[in-house]
Amino acid sequence: MSQGERIRILLVCMGNICRSPTAEGVLRTLVALEGLEGRFELDSAGTHGYHEGEPPDERTRRAAAQRGYDLSRLRARQVRESDFIRFDLILAMDRNNLALLRRACPPEYREKLGLFLDYAEAIGVDEVPDPYYGGAEGFEHVLDLAEAAARGIIDRYRR
Repeated sequence: MSQGERIRILLVCMGNICRSPTAEGVLRTLVALEGLEGRFELDSAGTHGYHEGEPPDERTRRAAAQRGYDLSRLRARQVRESDFIRFDLILAMDRNNLALLRRACPPEYREKLGLFLDYAEAIGVDEVPDPYYGGAEGFEHVLDLAEAAARGIIDRYRR
């Protein structure tokens, strides 16, 4: 990636209402705080279209807002075939969704696929757990993980 070139990142979970919009919102906010908006193009999507057009889950929005992240403009969408061409990195929240992306992705674009938490190696886990069926602490944990990975992405691509 050359100096001044934008990196396009798609963040992916299953329904695009909890983990991937949290990751997008955190990364978008931290990029802005670093003054790097011109270096990144960010989006999120789901491997399934269950919630197409819906805002992030209310619990997700509430937990994010308590930390200063505004997810109100985000809307769920499903990964499209064109995403594999358009984005430089397509980062899944867990191995299951990464496997689904690998099956859908044309072979020539598979090197773009990875796990979001690959950018937060120091935390010792590689999957962002789905908080949907749990309590508030799960949404807080997702935010902790998203902040760590977002900082890792910014550090890697700031250079």
